[in-house]
Amino acid sequence: MHPALQGMLTIVIGVGACITYFWGSNQFLDKVLYPPKGPNAGRNINRANIIRPWLFLFPAVFALSLYLAYPVVETLRLSVTQRIPGGGSEFVGFDNYAQMFGEQKFWEAMRNNMMWLLVVPAVSTAMGLLVAQLTDRIRWGAIAKSLIFMPMAISFVGAAVIWKLVYDARPPGTEQIGVLNAIYVGLMDGEPQQWLTTPFWNNFFLMVVLVWIQTGFAMVILSAALRGIPEETVEAAIVDGANPFQVFFKIKVPQIMGTIVVVWTTITIVVLKIFDIVFAMTNGQWETQVLANYMYDKLFRSNDWGVGSASAMVIMLLVTPILVWNVYNARKEMR
Repeated sequence: MHPALQGMLTIVIGVGACITYFWGSNQFLDKVLYPPKGPNAGRNINRANIIRPWLFLFPAVFALSLYLAYPVVETLRLSVTQRIPGGGSEFVGFDNYAQMFGEQKFWEAMRNNMMWLLVVPAVSTAMGLLVAQLTDRIRWGAIAKSLIFMPMAISFVGAAVIWKLVYDARPPGTEQIGVLNAIYVGLMDGEPQQWLTTPFWNNFFLMVVLVWIQTGFAMVILSAALRGIPEETVEAAIVDGANPFQVFFKIKVPQIMGTIVVVWTTITIVVLKIFDIVFAMTNGQWETQVLANYMYDKLFRSNDWGVGSASAMVIMLLVTPILVWNVYNARKEMR
């Protein structure tokens, strides 16, 4: 079947199934289970109204349980078991965790993830806030915002391929197709550099890719927050003699601090799960390993499901507090 036709058929079947389910569940509830007639009509209506929301929530709850809750439980089980020759598995307790903590590659991944956490959310949020403020003050701000937001439409792998070409290095004496090396050789008269194979600094070159993508996200959210600031507070500050920097840092930023925290924590969650960029550009070589790539190596290359699942649990434990904090701040912002 042609992919386009297959996609259309999937949409039709999916939408039709949803409509059929909601219509059928309503009919079953009102016509069979609790019909609104007879001496118990009032009680039936009340019971139907109590059950109806759960009928509507059931597909979502079932999907979340199947695709989120079950994988978490199964991953936890795999992290404390070990495959045995001939099939099956045996309980080994925390042996997989002990093996993982004893590997140098795991601590390299932890160190790099911490570096990503320190740099990417801070730089992305700061640049997003700066761009949001500056583009609101120029006539062609909407065009600038569109260009800056455009990387959000590119997949992480696509962005990695683009930036791998930017960092590309050709032998000395040949024309450089990598933009960074072309600039470096042309302006500094130096030798072409293998930017992605230079330990420590190559991590920052990888971070640039995610900052490039996430700045557009931060800009859109923070721009909306800046537009929501009451003009009266800004005008009052200007009347009192505040300069533009004081207006921005002492009047505007405090009023959108909740939104800044939400943006920061959202990008932090993305950073903790970062995989595509590292996998496509360095595959964790040259001291660029991160937790998600380490997990992938263990699960699908070494076929070590125990240690791979243990690393997945570590990622989940790192993400969960930040996710809870993010939800708390989002709800606080909505009050």
